[in-house]
Amino acid sequence: MGKRQRDCVECGAPVGFLGREHCCLCMRRRREQSAKTRCPGCGSDRVLVPETGRCVLCSRRCRECGGRIRFRDETVCRPCQKRAEHASARSMCPRCGKPGYLRESTGWCGHCSRPSPPKDPPRVCARCGELRRHAGRGMCGRCWQRHPDRPFVRGETLAAGLVEPPYWLDDFVAHLAGCQCPSRACVLITALARLLEDKHSNHPQRVLERSRRPGRSMGSLARALEAFFTERGLAISTDQSDRLAAGRRQNRIDATPTGMRVAVSDFADFMLNARERARPAGTRPRADRTIETALAVVRDLACFLDARRGKQDWALVEVADIEAFLADQPNSRARRLTVLGQFFRFTHSRRKVLVDPTRGVAAKRYRGFRGRTLTITQQRALFHRWSVDPGAHPHEAMFGLLAILHGASSSEVRLLRADCVDASDRSVRLGKRPHPVPLDPVSWSALQRCLDHRDTLRSANPHVIVTRGTKADRRPASEAYMSHLLDPCGLPPKMLRTTRLADLVSTMDPKLVAAAFGMRPEGAMIYLADHLDDGRLTGQLAEP
Repeated sequence: MGKRQRDCVECGAPVGFLGREHCCLCMRRRREQSAKTRCPGCGSDRVLVPETGRCVLCSRRCRECGGRIRFRDETVCRPCQKRAEHASARSMCPRCGKPGYLRESTGWCGHCSRPSPPKDPPRVCARCGELRRHAGRGMCGRCWQRHPDRPFVRGETLAAGLVEPPYWLDDFVAHLAGCQCPSRACVLITALARLLEDKHSNHPQRVLERSRRPGRSMGSLARALEAFFTERGLAISTDQSDRLAAGRRQNRIDATPTGMRVAVSDFADFMLNARERARPAGTRPRADRTIETALAVVRDLACFLDARRGKQDWALVEVADIEAFLADQPNSRARRLTVLGQFFRFTHSRRKVLVDPTRGVAAKRYRGFRGRTLTITQQRALFHRWSVDPGAHPHEAMFGLLAILHGASSSEVRLLRADCVDASDRSVRLGKRPHPVPLDPVSWSALQRCLDHRDTLRSANPHVIVTRGTKADRRPASEAYMSHLLDPCGLPPKMLRTTRLADLVSTMDPKLVAAAFGMRPEGAMIYLADHLDDGRLTGQLAEP
């Protein structure tokens, strides 16, 4: 080193070269630092390996798991080495067939080698008196499953595990215990526990909304909660029926050919808007079934035009197409023509068709009675079945007798409630009839059988006809159940009512029949026959 020229600007050491500001040690440190770069693996300033873009330590990776390796002569990290050693020491257990460490004493794995805990000795059940395994409260498992206190015990356990149990929990448990079997009630309480233990609000309306399942059925728990909350005024009912109706409407729209689908969708929106306007005005808004029937007729016409006529546009429809479509089902001509008239008037107002093809097409409907009725022999056979045969279901017997003797419709029997039965004078209130209907002894016996069957279900449903699907809530039986109730007889329910009405209208004043049944006079006149039955004529006619 030469003569000292100046001091280093970093460390203050002597600098012996002209034109330098740093000493030799600082110069070497700066050269080494310029060759280093921040490693993306460890974040330190290191000399990176060109192949990996990382430092030397970070470039050593395990070939099994990709972890870091400390020693340069290894290719597998220590955890992977230990796992490989443990895996090599395992063998297949001859008892359970799973890999494990076999014990020398038994030749099995550790799980199979350990003895199972001893079971409690069997005891005499306090309920059935048999020697069985103990399940709870001194009873065997079979008796405890059916014990009526089991839902209340499950409810107490749920309330003890919650920080703030809702005020309606005890009443809901009592509601489930009264309308469900103990096992089913416990299943629903367990499902409710998952909703009450989450972080959301336990308000009745919020719990009801979270309990609903996606799809056509909202679930047993949601139906039970809806019946419980709405009965006590804690929450409003769900829009499940509206969702199902919207799904049925959408299915009919989707079944329409693509080129005609937009007009059918607009027609459905038009009918829905008209219903919303009619509700506050009180002008008999369309029901969901009416709208669905109208969409089904328009869908059938669109499929008919696409398949048989080769037309994919509503503007190409002619009168001949409408006549050919109506000729396929002549019995439904009037109804289908009414719907098609509404549809084409709508499309004409929206400038989708230039001419209404249904204008001028007549229904050509025969106004006389053309329904099917039962003969006297058939009526006697059915009366004998429903009054004497014990094999007939109570629902079938009551429905058949009320229809064939009192002209009850399917909706009247379906909506009949237990509080509409008057035991003092043996009468019932059916539908919109202005006066109670007195029952004969046979019909009253069938009604009592139906009420006894309802009591066996232990249901709080107020209706007389209670099924397995409605015993847990307050809904009436479904229309599908009522339509198939008389399948063992092979007869549609409407034929029984038609037979009774045709007989009464033919032998009495139609206006009196309409007043007794809560019908309009023109509705009763339809059943008036246009010919005389020879069996009803007197033996000797009056001489002129």
